[in-house]
Amino acid sequence: MRTVRLESPEETHRLGVRLGELLEPGDFVGLIGDLGAGKTHLVRGVADGANVPRSEVASPTFAIVYPYSGRIPLYHADLYRLTDYDDLYATGFLDLEGTESAMLVEWLDKIPQAAPRDYLRVTLKHAGGEARVLMAEAFGVRPAALLDAWMG
Repeated sequence: MRTVRLESPEETHRLGVRLGELLEPGDFVGLIGDLGAGKTHLVRGVADGANVPRSEVASPTFAIVYPYSGRIPLYHADLYRLTDYDDLYATGFLDLEGTESAMLVEWLDKIPQAAPRDYLRVTLKHAGGEARVLMAEAFGVRPAALLDAWMG
């Protein structure tokens, strides 16, 4: 596990950009954190790092899953409004696993079984003012390599 303190939304964004530059098809990143913890700042950074046009990046809270076209195909999902695995199944989300895309999933803690066996879990917590603490944990060989490349 790696932990880093981020002093501003801009630092969170920059760390996201670095992750976006490293993502490959098949990567799955689960994001956990309370409202306002910085998940969206991180996702916008990842999208920038994956060369997704800024005009495409939106919160998928109402669409649940939103596709982005960039250096690699990228899906951004938000599970906030879902209550259980059956709700997730009805969205078509499960059909995306194994596609030639990377996935960013916010609120993974609401439906943890949405994560594949191998994934990168990123937790963001408030640390006073604009500061946040980011904790990243890898499950599997590729996620461990991704985490090492991302945070050294």
